[in-house]
Amino acid sequence: MRKRSFFSLGMLILTFLLSMNIHAQDPPKPVFITMTTLHRNYDTDSKDWKATEQEYFDKVTSKNDLIIGSEILTHYYTENSSEIILVNVFKTWEDIEKAGTLSDELAKKAWPDEKARTAFFDKQNSYYLPQHSDEIYSSIETIGQKEFKPSTKEPMIVYIRKSQMAMTGKGKGMKEYNEKITLKDPYIKGYYPFRHAWGSDSRDFMEAYFYDSFGDIEKSNLKQDELIKAAWPKEEDSKAFFDQLKLAFTGIHGDYIYHNLPGVSK
Repeated sequence: MRKRSFFSLGMLILTFLLSMNIHAQDPPKPVFITMTTLHRNYDTDSKDWKATEQEYFDKVTSKNDLIIGSEILTHYYTENSSEIILVNVFKTWEDIEKAGTLSDELAKKAWPDEKARTAFFDKQNSYYLPQHSDEIYSSIETIGQKEFKPSTKEPMIVYIRKSQMAMTGKGKGMKEYNEKITLKDPYIKGYYPFRHAWGSDSRDFMEAYFYDSFGDIEKSNLKQDELIKAAWPKEEDSKAFFDQLKLAFTGIHGDYIYHNLPGVSK
């Protein structure tokens, strides 16, 4: 049976806040996001793959209350066309492992016959190549978040920006920027910032943006330019703000654009 989590748990979580001026007495607790990168087996049929993942979602993921969010992302504009990203969201670190156990129990109920259950998971595994990679991230709701509320059965565009944190303790303003710009941008249907908790690079800072269409990314860029000018009409104020914000990062970032699979979105 293919597990939805491959992680060796027990690592300590480091808390990171980009804004130094957060005054809330009880800030939101971070949720934990697991991202498993798989690679498509091109010798299999994509329609059959979608049907199989839909069946698994309907019988297992959708019924697992410990998984509070779920997405399957497929390549649109990334460096590897075979990429498939499995995303699951959990309230606590401990729920990652508990959810795996619950998924096993739900699978046994869905396919009580062991031979039928084995056949299903053998088929599911056949759509992917053997190699995979895993990362765990923690959300940063304290700097602003826009919850994605699906209103269509069509695939959404999911743009993930991976930035590299400077890790110097300098820089501030991300919360202010999101409040004045990101959360006011009508083209951004969902926005989720999150950072490294377990994985290969502790500097990772990720932002996931949901758009209705690829063209809305360019419209969003133009809208943000407009909002920036309105928020900081004086050039010297704008320069001072962004000079301070840039100190939080090295300046290196990567851009990844995916489609989501709407039928298995939770």
